[in-house]
Amino acid sequence: MHSGKRILVTGTGGAPGFDLTRHLIELGCHVIAADASPLACGLALPGVTPCILPPAGPRSFGTRLLQVCQALGPDALLSTVEGELPELTGLRAELAGLGVRTWLPEPDTVETCSDKAAFHTVLTARHIPTPATFLPHELAQSPPHLPLIVKPRRGYGSKHVHPCETRAQASTLCELVPDPIIQERISGQEFTADCLVDRTGRAAVILRHRLLVKAGLSVVSRTFHHEEATTWVRRTLAAVGAAGPCCVQGFIQHGTGRVVITELNARFAGAFPLSEAAGARLVQQSLNGLFEQPVDHTQLTYTADVYLTKGFETVATGTWPPPHILPAAEGTR
Repeated sequence: MHSGKRILVTGTGGAPGFDLTRHLIELGCHVIAADASPLACGLALPGVTPCILPPAGPRSFGTRLLQVCQALGPDALLSTVEGELPELTGLRAELAGLGVRTWLPEPDTVETCSDKAAFHTVLTARHIPTPATFLPHELAQSPPHLPLIVKPRRGYGSKHVHPCETRAQASTLCELVPDPIIQERISGQEFTADCLVDRTGRAAVILRHRLLVKAGLSVVSRTFHHEEATTWVRRTLAAVGAAGPCCVQGFIQHGTGRVVITELNARFAGAFPLSEAAGARLVQQSLNGLFEQPVDHTQLTYTADVYLTKGFETVATGTWPPPHILPAAEGTR
């Protein structure tokens, strides 16, 4: 149905963007593979048009993105980098004017999902179970024997994340972690829900246990069914106003079985190929929604006890430097 579409995918050096590129190619799409690093592995995938974009943040990102879209003419854009979303939401009209479709959450949703303090506020207001959360000046309000974790308020990928046992340790770590936040440290079985929220607000949820995690990426996962976890994930998606492909993380606590929601990322997850392997046509149905066609939720059911294991592989070899980092035609640099 979407064969021949030109899709610009950002963040192809990371697991979500790399695997998304491969799935789109399997569906017959032509992928413009973009990343901020000229050494990103996704730029070397066979058949893609490699494209180097500046990192999100500087004004040059938006300017260069529009130049690339004008030069290369993608039909649609899928971002796998959270840091790009605030700028992309502001560029929707200009991208649409160039014929580039997007499926992005509203700016308030992007802010809620990127700011752990705001996410905690929204979930607690809806009585959704989530870890107790404190800003540094609120640390004295935390229970004295509560296990804690210090992390960046807007961080991702397990960077600068430090568990600790006491308020004193947390206070010291707050001096080292950029823009820190302190949260209750939850123990239990960690899970990710691969989700697709269609344009009517209906959500598909595919649950998988995070059995082995490295640098924030689930490298061994197994699908499972759990009615309560599915319910809380759907309530979380509705609470923040999620749209399109996204993922929710949480824990099922040992002993009590209590579900606790920890975060929501407005992008494909790093191990989403497990959902595909378990029967959910997540990428195909995301394309349906992206091109404003009905999402077929019967294609988003899945089988439990399917597993995935991720590892390293050689993507490309050849003479240095790779062709995509040489001076090239406009739109590729």
